[in-house]
Amino acid sequence: MSSKDIRLLSKALPLALLLLSVASPALAQALPPPVAQADDSAEDARLKRLFYDSDEASLKRNPVSAIFRGDLRYADRLGDQLSDAYIAAERAAAEADLRGLKAIDRARLTPVDRIAYDVFQNQTQIALRGLSPEIVALTIVRPIDHFFGFQSFYPEFASGIGGAPFKTLADYENNLKRNAQYAALLDEAIVRFRQGMKTGVVQPKLVVRNMIGQFDNLIKEGVETSTFYGPVKTFPAGIAAADQARLRSAYAAQIRDVVLPAEQRMRDFLANTYLAAARDSVGLSGMPGGDRLYAYLIESNTTLPLKAEEVHQLGLSEVARILKGMEAQKVAVGFKGSLPEFFTFLRTDKQFQPQSAAQLRDGYFAIGKRIDARIREQFSLIPKTPLEIRAVPPFKEKTDAGGSYQGGTPDGSRPGVFYYNTYDLPSRYMWEMETLFLHEAVPGHHFQISVAQENQALPAFMRFGGNTAYAEGWALYAETLWPELGMETDPYQRMGGLNDEMLRAMRLVVDTGIHAKGWTRDQAIDYMLANSPMARTDATAEVERYIAIPGQALAYKIGQLTISRTKAKAKAALGDRFDPRAFHAAVLDTGALPMPVLEAKIDRWIAAGGK
Repeated sequence: MSSKDIRLLSKALPLALLLLSVASPALAQALPPPVAQADDSAEDARLKRLFYDSDEASLKRNPVSAIFRGDLRYADRLGDQLSDAYIAAERAAAEADLRGLKAIDRARLTPVDRIAYDVFQNQTQIALRGLSPEIVALTIVRPIDHFFGFQSFYPEFASGIGGAPFKTLADYENNLKRNAQYAALLDEAIVRFRQGMKTGVVQPKLVVRNMIGQFDNLIKEGVETSTFYGPVKTFPAGIAAADQARLRSAYAAQIRDVVLPAEQRMRDFLANTYLAAARDSVGLSGMPGGDRLYAYLIESNTTLPLKAEEVHQLGLSEVARILKGMEAQKVAVGFKGSLPEFFTFLRTDKQFQPQSAAQLRDGYFAIGKRIDARIREQFSLIPKTPLEIRAVPPFKEKTDAGGSYQGGTPDGSRPGVFYYNTYDLPSRYMWEMETLFLHEAVPGHHFQISVAQENQALPAFMRFGGNTAYAEGWALYAETLWPELGMETDPYQRMGGLNDEMLRAMRLVVDTGIHAKGWTRDQAIDYMLANSPMARTDATAEVERYIAIPGQALAYKIGQLTISRTKAKAKAALGDRFDPRAFHAAVLDTGALPMPVLEAKIDRWIAAGGK
């Protein structure tokens, strides 16, 4: 998955949401038990064992997470994240983890383990609140949506080119077992939907119609052209011809007799029963208990206990500030029309449209070289993992983002990759290239993900996990380093940077507008079009994403503003002693921290003289 949309969500949410917590780079195998370091106390050893045992138990409850990490011990299972037993087990595990944590004397831990203690405590406490009966009652009965439904994740996962491995005969057999469980989960989701119909906790009609369209697309694939048939179109060496024939027959029969009928049942239920009961409103404020759920989602996504109104007002102020910057760039290039007319110019003038895929490729390579020449002025902590620049593969370029990042492996055997998209070349505006590279590649996601996973002193949940506010906040903060790294000296490229920042600022306004202030879909789209050069298609997709997954889009700007605020505090306190290289190392070297933990860490760093 793209790190651009890393979404590390609460274990309280359904499987299709939980699966997005595994966007981190894959591990080669299951992690071994922790080994004591030279300066570890008995308390450090206890803490690391708690982390290890918690992770091991979680992987067993959430087997797809293990598969993404290369751990195939539970690869014949998909998990049953919609059951009452699963929710109870997650809640019991969180409570037990917090009890175990409380029994450890934090004062006796090493500095790194104190941070790990704080991160684990923060994440587990927030997750536990999401597992409370009152929140579960508002989430479990809306088990899928068009953005994070089983139907939007699992077919690709099981397609032969997704996250599931297909190297051995056992891999193929395990996939058959998971496919059957996928069908069962769809039926279980219908049961949950019916429960929500009784309490009035239902999805918006817009979301339901989008899901119906998704199931229509899956159903019309048929059998041998089904995404699920992909693994048996080709086989790796070592699987006998007889087994290949048997598997092709088994996959076809399962698709025909199990998978397609389950998808048809869900499609018919949504169209013939659920749609009529779904709500006309698009925001959570129009759903019973929605205000309470939205308050929780704001905190779980931003890691801060913010109120919807303060987030909304913050967004409005950021939009106003960025608009002034856009006006300045319009003046700088000598454009005589209004700002909306300037937006149209940026979207339509051919000078901003690449003439070939090679032009994009060469442009990104040149940007990378320019940043490399300056990066050590701002960073002393440089990841060992190499970075490659590649075009998005043709098979998925139509639906992929304009730019994305895929993490490498901790041992460097697989590089990190910045992907640029060459599909529909006129829409790949060249004025957005520099900010896109800063965000997705260097010093954005490539630095943040690689530095963390290379730090073997960190526990697994800090090396490979994290939260959206930090991960996306860092990438957005990385864009603000354009002056120091010699980027965006051209007014059009600076406009690209402002446009990218504007999207994240508008999200604060629009997400809270939809879910706390009763905004309609069209009202939200119109707001985004009025304040940016976005195309209507993009604005529509963004708004429908916010409708489906409330609160997630808030994390980007909140994270960036938090990092920027801690930097300003450090510069004011340290004066001439402030070294940006040391500051960036302090922010990066312990992985993706919740915002309160990050602020506390930087406060201690300032008190120690910025060293």
